[in-house]
Amino acid sequence: MNLRAACLAAACFALPATAAFAADADPVVKAQLESKGTPFTIDEDGDFQITVRISDERTQLVWVRSAVEQTDQMRVREIWSPGYQSEGAAFPAAIANDLLERSNMLKLGSWVKQDQVAMLVTKIPADASASQLDEAIDLTASAADEVELDLTGKDDL
Repeated sequence: MNLRAACLAAACFALPATAAFAADADPVVKAQLESKGTPFTIDEDGDFQITVRISDERTQLVWVRSAVEQTDQMRVREIWSPGYQSEGAAFPAAIANDLLERSNMLKLGSWVKQDQVAMLVTKIPADASASQLDEAIDLTASAADEVELDLTGKDDL
């Protein structure tokens, strides 16, 4: 299964924003992205899909989740970006170990397995400023793109 099929199956494939979808989207995130001039679409879950330009030759998909996770004392927002897609259900041991080691070196975020896709998930305070959100998006995209380039040599994600 390719990434687009995997994302569609996982309901993370972005569709153009419509009035029905926009109702689920977090208006604070929408305003923050617009204030930074960040182009986005809104998927059926109300999450914001952004294509980050890494260089003239490379881009990286990023999703900013509208849903906020909460503990007793904290509220956090997740930023997701795919970096690797396995051909089988399990990641090869060398890839899994590489991702664990990379997680240890990240200032923000860690690698998780979502079906056949390794996703970098960065968690920031839900009340982060537009500048903090923008920085977290850029850091997430750069780190995920680096993994994709190192592990596959491609720019599919």
